[in-house]
Amino acid sequence: MRDHFEIRDHDAAGRIGRLEVPRAGVTVETPALLPVVNPNVLTVEPRRLAEEFGAEMLITNSYIIRSTDRIRDRVLDQGLHDFLGFDGAIMTDSGSFQLAEYGDIDVTTEEIIEFQRQIGSDVATPVDVPTPPDVDRERAERELETTKQALADAEAAETGEMLVNAPVQGSTFPDLREEAGRGASATDLDVFPVGAMVPLLNSYRYAEVVEAVRAAKRGLDPDAPVHLFGAGHPMMLALAVAAGCDLFDSAAYALMARDGRYLTVAGTEHLEEMEYFPCSCPVCAEHTPAELRELDGSDGGGDADRTTEVLLAEHNLHVTFEELRRVKAAIRSGNLLQLVDRRARGHPAMLDGLRTLLDHADELEETDPVSKDAFFYTSHESARRPEVRRHHDRLSRLAVPDRLLLTESDAPSEHDYDAVWRVKPPFGPFPRALSETYPLTAEVPERVDGAAQVAAAEGVASLADANPEAELTLGHDDWVPRAVDAVPDRVETENLRHLGR
Repeated sequence: MRDHFEIRDHDAAGRIGRLEVPRAGVTVETPALLPVVNPNVLTVEPRRLAEEFGAEMLITNSYIIRSTDRIRDRVLDQGLHDFLGFDGAIMTDSGSFQLAEYGDIDVTTEEIIEFQRQIGSDVATPVDVPTPPDVDRERAERELETTKQALADAEAAETGEMLVNAPVQGSTFPDLREEAGRGASATDLDVFPVGAMVPLLNSYRYAEVVEAVRAAKRGLDPDAPVHLFGAGHPMMLALAVAAGCDLFDSAAYALMARDGRYLTVAGTEHLEEMEYFPCSCPVCAEHTPAELRELDGSDGGGDADRTTEVLLAEHNLHVTFEELRRVKAAIRSGNLLQLVDRRARGHPAMLDGLRTLLDHADELEETDPVSKDAFFYTSHESARRPEVRRHHDRLSRLAVPDRLLLTESDAPSEHDYDAVWRVKPPFGPFPRALSETYPLTAEVPERVDGAAQVAAAEGVASLADANPEAELTLGHDDWVPRAVDAVPDRVETENLRHLGR
């Protein structure tokens, strides 16, 4: 039991939680974004990150600090919080990113953990090995063993109140990610980053990101706070939270601004190509794209002045934190998967990510609330949501009479059945007395698609399997052939459109 992390609300695998960071004396609400602060280049001052954008936690690189003579002694003398001018929680990276990028670093886990403790880090990181995607299994296994040793070294270190990360590696092998999660959970470390995600995120391989997260989650304890290393684009935050991530860090707000790129919840735009801003943050409300381009005396970001870059970074932060607040509101109201569905329409890779997430609907159902405000059927992916699976599973609990009519229409005025139940795609059959209970109050379009009909047919099949002696008749509203084919042969079917012809 990790008493420094408390889960308050759930929706799908997403949750709102409270992460206590004792060394900083603060409690951070999750999901939380940790802006990356480069100690050499402060694009947006850390004080402003807290005061203007609401950042409760940030991340910086202890390896860069240790390796840079002109700032190392200042940070050791002042402490990290005073040096950066930030009163919230500060996480520090260890140099693992540099190890992945350049192949070698001159520091051990024991040394860097002690340095992070000395400079006043609140959450430290060992020197793990971020194995990139698509390597051969032998390399992934070998490097995972190195990471396990790094976790053991971190566990043995003197850390006081400082929390310590336990990165979960394993490349693109789900079984290795799950194994790594179990190993990390067995330590007494505190926060669990899913590592080596940047190459997948940069190439929009969101389906594989979801697979890696879900595999890690299967190995981790349910109360383990999960950090998705390197993730901070607003487009994918809802998906990542729904998959089970609690913390995010990214330098995207600054790096993309430096390259003249403008973040939105639907993707990335190039400032030089924009005529209008689709945003009402302070930056976009006060400038047009043309005005923003001209602020530094060039037509898209010159060297003489960084005003355009800084303002673009500020917009990128505004839109990212706004999306994170939207995600929290969606968790609280129980419509997180609807938000993910909307975001998935913005990019094919996001749609792949949503579909992959729904492949794990049985896992999502374990933490998804039994009752919410509303279920909106907005795409054929909605037919695969955990609420539909839960309804099908619970059909076996219902008492079924000997002769039962299941119908999408009203109950006939005269009939010789023992009972008449409703059928509502995508859920399928249920007693009419349950019509006003969640999720059967779902808002479904009048033109129901084939996916909803197939899901309803699977509900009929679940009911038939649980009641092999009952005589069932289904009246359907002209279902597509694959839905009719999904109904067991022993269930008599009638197409309601053909009655009375």
